[in-house]
Amino acid sequence: MRLPTRHLLGIENLHPRDISALLDLAESYALLNRSGKTRRDVLRGRTLINLFFEDSTRTRTSFELAGKRLGADVINMSVSTSSVSKGETLLDTAATLNAMNCDLLVVRHKASGAPALLAQKVDAAVINAGDGMHEHPTQALLDALTIRRHKGTLAGLTIAICGDIAHSRVARSNILLLIAMGSQVRVVGPPTLIPSGIEQFGVSVFHDMREGLRDADIVMALRLQTERMSGGMIPSAREFFTFYGLDAAKLAFARPDALVMHPGPMNRGVEIDSQVADDTTRSVIREQVEMGVAVRMAVLDVLARTALRNA
Repeated sequence: MRLPTRHLLGIENLHPRDISALLDLAESYALLNRSGKTRRDVLRGRTLINLFFEDSTRTRTSFELAGKRLGADVINMSVSTSSVSKGETLLDTAATLNAMNCDLLVVRHKASGAPALLAQKVDAAVINAGDGMHEHPTQALLDALTIRRHKGTLAGLTIAICGDIAHSRVARSNILLLIAMGSQVRVVGPPTLIPSGIEQFGVSVFHDMREGLRDADIVMALRLQTERMSGGMIPSAREFFTFYGLDAAKLAFARPDALVMHPGPMNRGVEIDSQVADDTTRSVIREQVEMGVAVRMAVLDVLARTALRNA
């Protein structure tokens, strides 16, 4: 397979067949990873640079692991100790990276559009690992893979995304992907955390958790991103949990076999209760982390092959 562009900057440019093909390839890598085998030949001789301007544990580590399992030379650039911290501009950083002749560049940045800007300035294939409040495409892909492994399909499922929708790039990417694949998506949260006009994306809006979760197949809790809030959007973390935190009482309104998801990191007792998060019969949060490695292996594989064909 090949993607419509040599970069992965967001979900909105992917056709459903592209998404399905990526998930199929990621599924094969998930099975390979569980078998304990690796494919060191896929990216042998290629260089992957992880350029993270924001802190990350799951995303950066899984990209590093994915690259190494495919045989790439992986470099993690620490922005806090790089020239960026000394005042170097993003475009100067792009010129420096281009001179290094890297093949794959994974970028996380606090500013929406930063990975797209770098993609215009470097020869490497650029992967958006989260930019501001814009998108986080590989998170949406790993969430979709996790769901499909349990439900067999994405089409026709009712998926409730709960909490801080306004500041979540995860929510945006998931909405774009799930709608494209035929899911019915609900967003649930207080009015202050639901973006105005979000209905235009094809989602249903709920401000009551019981109604929003009623008969849902999937319940996805989001982290409360206080670092992006200007203040006054919620009275307190305790009150937020009372009305919008995912606990057993609220989850009871979903279908009996509904799955519980969370992109991490979790704020226990704020957006999700520990009893729900650790329920091995309902929660697939740990599996999401596992599928993250498989999805990122698939993305690196496809982009490297696309670049080779275009060379």
